[in-house]
Amino acid sequence: MEQASAAPATVRHHETVVSGPVEHDITDGGPDMVQFVDGDGNRLPTSPSNADYAQIVEDLTPEDGRSMYRDLVLVRRMDAEGHALQRQGELGLWPSLLGQEAAQVGAGRAMRRQDYAFPGYREHGVAWCRDVPPENLLGLFRGVNHGGWDSNANNFHLYTIVIGNQMLHATGYAMGIQRDGDVGTGDLDRDAAVMAFTGDGGTAQGDFNEALVFAGVANAPMVFFVQNNQWAISEPNYKQFRIPPYQRARGFGFPGVRVDGNDVLAVYAVTKAALDAARAGQGPTLIEAFTYRMGAHTTSDDPTKYRIAAEVDIWREKDPIARMRGFLASKGYADEAFFDAVDKEADELAARIRTACHEMPDPPKPAMFDNIYVDPHPVVEREKAEFVAYQESFAGTEAGQ
Repeated sequence: MEQASAAPATVRHHETVVSGPVEHDITDGGPDMVQFVDGDGNRLPTSPSNADYAQIVEDLTPEDGRSMYRDLVLVRRMDAEGHALQRQGELGLWPSLLGQEAAQVGAGRAMRRQDYAFPGYREHGVAWCRDVPPENLLGLFRGVNHGGWDSNANNFHLYTIVIGNQMLHATGYAMGIQRDGDVGTGDLDRDAAVMAFTGDGGTAQGDFNEALVFAGVANAPMVFFVQNNQWAISEPNYKQFRIPPYQRARGFGFPGVRVDGNDVLAVYAVTKAALDAARAGQGPTLIEAFTYRMGAHTTSDDPTKYRIAAEVDIWREKDPIARMRGFLASKGYADEAFFDAVDKEADELAARIRTACHEMPDPPKPAMFDNIYVDPHPVVEREKAEFVAYQESFAGTEAGQ
C-alpha cells in the first residue's frame, strides 16, 4: 500500500498554525472516546462521552457479560492457533487480531441475523460472532479454496485482501437493501443494515473515501467500522492522516464516534446504536475503535523493526480480556469455576482447529481453472487441457501421485 507523504506541511487548526507531521498520541483516546470499563475492570460513571450509550450497557445482563467474555477468550485462542499453524508450515500466512478481540466481538455481537458484514482479512472475531466455523477460515490461508464459506449462509462476506475494496462492496449492498425497502419499516426482523470493517491504513485508500461519499449522499444503511490499531503495516498513523478517522465522517455528512476498542461493552453499545439508526433509515455512521495491534501485521511481518517495546507494554495493560475478567469478578458475575471452564473450552476449540487443518483435503489440481468465467472460455479450456496432459505425463511416478 502506498502511504501518505510525511513531508513538512503547514495547516491551520482552530487558528493555530501547525508545521510538520502531526504525531498523534497512540495510547490516549482523548475525552471524546466512549468507554465504560477501564483497564483494571472498573465500571466507569456516566459522563458526557458515554451518556448516549449508557442505557444499552445497563440493559445487558450478567449472562450477556459472561457470554462476551467467553467469545473474547475463544476468539483469542482461535487466532493463536492460526498463528501457530502458520509457524508449523500448515498455513501460508496468518493475519493476527491479537489485541483487537473486544473491537470485533463487540461489533459482531451487535449485529442482527439479517445484517450483513463485509470484512477485510483480520476479522476472525466477527466471523465467530456470525457463526462461521473457525476451521473454515483456514482454507484461504492454506491455499486449498477460494474463501472457505458461503457468504449468504451467515451474511458474512468472504475476506477481502485488497485494502479498502470491501467498503465499496458493502456500500453497494447497503444501497440495494435500501432499494428493496428493507430499511425504516419498523419490522425488527426485516429492517437490515450493513457493516464494513477496515483498519486505520484502509482509510487512506480511495475505495474507502469513495464508499463514504456514496453512503453519505444515498443515506445508505451503513456502519463503517475502523479498527484503529495504530499501525498500517509498518507505518504509524501520522503518515496516514492528520485528524482521527471518526472526525472525518463529518466531511461526508454523517456522524463519527470514537470508542475504546479494548472495552467490549463500549464497542457493543456504540455499534448497536449505530446499527439501529441505520436500520431505521437514519443513514450511515463511522465508528473508530481505538485499539492496538499487539502482534505483527501478518506472520510475514516483524514489528520489532519499526516500533518500540515500551509502546507494546503500555497497551498490554489495556488488554481487553483481562479488563472484562476484572469487571465480571468485581461485580460478582463470574467465579473461578466459570473462568476455568472457558479456558478448558478454548483448549478443546484449539484441538478441533488443529485437527481440521491437518485433515483439510487439497483440491484437484485442475480446479484452479474452474469458476473463472461464467461461461466456458476457449483460452482457459485450452490451458486446462494442457495442464491436465502435463500432470498425466507423470502417471505412476512420485511427482504424479
